Amino acid sequence: MAIIITGKNTVLEAIKVNHKIYEIYIQKGSNDEILSLATEKQLKIKEMDKFNLNKILPPNNQGIGALVEDYKYQTLEKVLKKDKENKVFVMLDSLEDPHNLGAILRSADAFNVDAIIIPKNRSVKLNATVAKVSTGAIEHVDVVEVTNLTQTINKLKDNGFWIVGTDATTDKTIHDIDVDTNLCVVIGNEGKGIGRLVKENCDYVVKVPMSGHINSLNASVSAALVIYEIYHKKGWLIWLIKNTTTMKLSTSLEKVIMTQWS
Repeated sequence: MAIIITGKNTVLEAIKVNHKIYEIYIQKGSNDEILSLATEKQLKIKEMDKFNLNKILPPNNQGIGALVEDYKYQTLEKVLKKDKENKVFVMLDSLEDPHNLGAILRSADAFNVDAIIIPKNRSVKLNATVAKVSTGAIEHVDVVEVTNLTQTINKLKDNGFWIVGTDATTDKTIHDIDVDTNLCVVIGNEGKGIGRLVKENCDYVVKVPMSGHINSLNASVSAALVIYEIYHKKGWLIWLIKNTTTMKLSTSLEKVIMTQWS
């Protein structure tokens, strides 16, 4: 199948990663970078005036669109085989809004998430809206579609993952997440949150600490905050490991100096 994607960054990233592109539609006199790259890669291009372009593309297209091969899902087995320590997956329990999925993909790309996991049923799919909201991040983040989230959780546990749920009613916060392991963070549905069975199979559940009057956040905002907290803590942990020897030497040197001056 093929779909039409729109937006400068969405189309540009598709070209850069050699996503299969059947045809590019571009407004005359615009998007010179995309036109140049598409010409260099010998892609089929149709330059059109704004009036005719808007006949075939949806609104807010930024003067650019492309007919591309539909987005493909990865298998759980493939993402588990990634040669990386302390992987981070994000599982989305029945997320329905394509804007939320697109925003989560954007955060996932920014903060080194290794895969997004979604269920086959009762969930938003990869589509043109998701692609545009992700501003091209959809090309760089693996998305896995699974039949059963609970069974997937058990398989992840068998592969050394800790499953971290998110819920506003728990006592633990995102600051309590141990990042020195493989992690799978579960984000719930926009209205209902995490399902009962999924929540029962989490190793522990955390919340985003808040002090305002409204005690809930949009699913994509919650996901971004949790993902960034993990990214930040992993960065600090790496710095600490790299500098432990130096810190020990500095402490020893300090003791020598203090002895000499005492």
